[in-house]
Amino acid sequence: MKNLADSSYLAHTPHRRFNPLMREWVLVSPHRTQRPWQGKIADTTPAAALQYDPSCYLCPGNERARSLVGGAVARNPAYTSTFVFDNDYAALLPAAPQIAVDEAGLLVARAESGICRVVCFSPRHDLTIPRMSLLELCIVVDVWAEQFASLGSLDWVKHIQIFENRGALMGASNPHPHCQIWANASLPNIPEREVAAQAEYRAEKHSCLLCDYLALEQKRNERVVCQNDSFAALVPYWAVWPFEVLLVSKRHFSAIDEMSSGERDHLADILRRVTTHYDNLFLTSFPYSMGFHQRPTDGNAHPECHFHAHYFPPLLRSATVQKFMVGYEMLAGPQRDITPETAAEQLRAAGEIHYLDAAAGPSPVPQNSKQEPSA
Repeated sequence: MKNLADSSYLAHTPHRRFNPLMREWVLVSPHRTQRPWQGKIADTTPAAALQYDPSCYLCPGNERARSLVGGAVARNPAYTSTFVFDNDYAALLPAAPQIAVDEAGLLVARAESGICRVVCFSPRHDLTIPRMSLLELCIVVDVWAEQFASLGSLDWVKHIQIFENRGALMGASNPHPHCQIWANASLPNIPEREVAAQAEYRAEKHSCLLCDYLALEQKRNERVVCQNDSFAALVPYWAVWPFEVLLVSKRHFSAIDEMSSGERDHLADILRRVTTHYDNLFLTSFPYSMGFHQRPTDGNAHPECHFHAHYFPPLLRSATVQKFMVGYEMLAGPQRDITPETAAEQLRAAGEIHYLDAAAGPSPVPQNSKQEPSA
């Protein structure tokens, strides 16, 4: 029998890989990369870069979106750094009406309360994470930690999801650099599955699932894209999206509020490095959905939980060809074409000097006002 841990063999034959976090299988079909493409081609024509857009409802001093549809007037302050506000069109409300429906276990509904916030990374309309300075990103990380601690202190909040949708392909409604924070009164489906998987692994192995997995990845060094003293970014063995990345802390802790100041700096560093690799891959502002998975905020310690983040980008072959989760993926299960090892190799080769900086040549002014974390 072939050694299925041998990636050189797996690169040429259909096979399944197991995702221990979700406890599901992923179909890998590397031979399909040779098929012709006559599907959708996205428009990559870049929009004009504006530091300030008078029509943007996230730029400093501008009226926000709900002012435009007849609601109460809301105007952003003239903020000069990271800015947080309650989402004007929140998917969750703090005081949702209490309802409970259960008819034979088939028609079931429950009330769900929550808080939704928007975090503007910068007053600059034209920036993205790989184009921000390390100091600017450190401020964003500090805000995330403050928001996690503040929202998590509410006795009815059980889960906090910090996530960023970057680019129109991922449904971003505004190009201004921002993310969202949703605080739920219950534990959503995917975090619930991950917490259960980590708890089961800890009970069986008396160790941490992601600590053990990261040790294997660092030993094999096939799928690691970049790392620093506190974090490693890699294409997971079970990746579904073509250039999916898993960001894992090297020290075991369960949430962002447990980080040291040095680890916060390193998180800012690795976020910028990952997204620079992405942009350089196809010389475009790379779209993705990214989010952190942390311990539930239900008052329990959750020692099984290991801080990590997922990047789910849709691009497949170029800046104009994307992966669609349709057909088999919707009806049967996850499937990918290029192997995670190939994806990691391509991302590593993309480099960490942003292609826009490389095209402009060396800058006489350092981009960062803070010392870079070590590699």
